[in-house]
Amino acid sequence: MKELKISVDYRVPYADTDQMGVVYYGNYLAFFERARNELMRAIGYTYRECEAEGWMLPVVHAELDYKSPARYDDLLEIAAYIREMKGVRIEIACEVRRKGEDAVLVSGFTRHCFVSSATFRPVQPPPRLLEALKTIC
Repeated sequence: MKELKISVDYRVPYADTDQMGVVYYGNYLAFFERARNELMRAIGYTYRECEAEGWMLPVVHAELDYKSPARYDDLLEIAAYIREMKGVRIEIACEVRRKGEDAVLVSGFTRHCFVSSATFRPVQPPPRLLEALKTIC
């Protein structure tokens, strides 16, 4: 099975750090979102297109494992890939590293549910997305 794993670079601004001088723990979820957006773009099906077609992918669960802190001005590499897709759910895993280093600073995943934007009820993944995923899975 082929796997699409994308990565985005992100320079930590001072605004992302806390009083201890490290990236505030909650900001990693925003980092994960940056990578998810680019993953969708790489698949060829953006969130903007999803919403235009009447469905959304809200986060229904998130897990993060903090191993080592990132600091102001670090250049980070945030990687994302589809970990699992089952029924109306999809899990997207992420790893954060300093650019050019092997050590993972933070890893985790977000679980999403395909929902109708009209009813907010779960729906099957759109055929267009499934077709796009066939090219990478």
